Amino acid sequence: LAKTLRLIANDGPDAFYKGRIADLLVKEMKRGGGLITKKDLALYQAVVRKPIHGTFRGFDVYGPPPPSSGGICLIEMLNILENFDLKKQGRLSARTMHLMIEAMRRAYCDRARHLGDADFVKIPKHLTTKEYAKKLAKSIDLNRATPSEKLAPDISIKKEGESTTHFSIIDKNGLAVSNTYTLEQSYGSRVVVRGAGFLLNNEMFDFNWNPGVTNQKGTIGTKPNRIQPGKRMLSSQTPTIVAKDGKVLLITGSPGGRTIINTVLCVILNVMEHGMSIEDAVQAPRLHHSWFPDRAYFEKAQAYRKLMTSLKKLGHRIRSRRQGDAHSIYVDPKTGAYHGASDSRIIGKASGY
Repeated sequence: LAKTLRLIANDGPDAFYKGRIADLLVKEMKRGGGLITKKDLALYQAVVRKPIHGTFRGFDVYGPPPPSSGGICLIEMLNILENFDLKKQGRLSARTMHLMIEAMRRAYCDRARHLGDADFVKIPKHLTTKEYAKKLAKSIDLNRATPSEKLAPDISIKKEGESTTHFSIIDKNGLAVSNTYTLEQSYGSRVVVRGAGFLLNNEMFDFNWNPGVTNQKGTIGTKPNRIQPGKRMLSSQTPTIVAKDGKVLLITGSPGGRTIINTVLCVILNVMEHGMSIEDAVQAPRLHHSWFPDRAYFEKAQAYRKLMTSLKKLGHRIRSRRQGDAHSIYVDPKTGAYHGASDSRIIGKASGY
């Protein structure tokens, strides 16, 4: 792996896509019956896309564009929730949690309905508008959970990984980086390119690999993310930077498959809406709903029995499980001091140099 990284450092991208590393990768493909050819590697072009931009309570929020679904879904949820005073309701009130679940439910429904590689799919511009969010906010029943099936009469519903890494960085000049990368599932495809020292990913799994089959268990088979030659698969990665007046305030992101977007939403709301310290915001229990399966997940639910009872009375089905790994940085707008928060859910640390 050290030799591989040194070749890339010295010779640039061509070392990987056209040189010795490409030869090793193609050799591994032939050995294992894989599909990637040297021509495929030579023709591949990375695409730099404009970040998704939105605002929340006057703060600028920047997230990744398609084929990641993270930026659009995050902005859509923040736009919906901006119509409600969550701070007044309280961070762990049944009303706040109910509204968050309903915002998640609607954004993930739109994710299934519309999102895929923008080179192949025309993505509606209204998804991140305030006007559309107001319409969705009005569709939320404050006293009852919306059954997920009712949100998508246009989608036929059949009646039937931990491998991502995120890091947040800021330098002494305020240049910030929010980076999420993944192999998709533990150890990716579990194939090492011999002589090159790296694993091949399993990202093809992120396509809607069962066309036309969208079911209550969470399988999505909608058209925008079906596999096509040259198409990039939909991701949930949500590396995010929140800024105010052009200055960085928060750098965050997480692993966790479809839970990633909602982990980032929870951290942002904890800091920007509820005024929590970055450490408390990262360690606080998290909420997740992804349209289907039609259930909400809340960390340590057993410790919040009264809250869970209130949510169940509203019609929500609740489960408990660990969620995410949101190593984050907060910049104090008054002092300029950097505050790093390491997520206790997995091994990691915050360091300054």
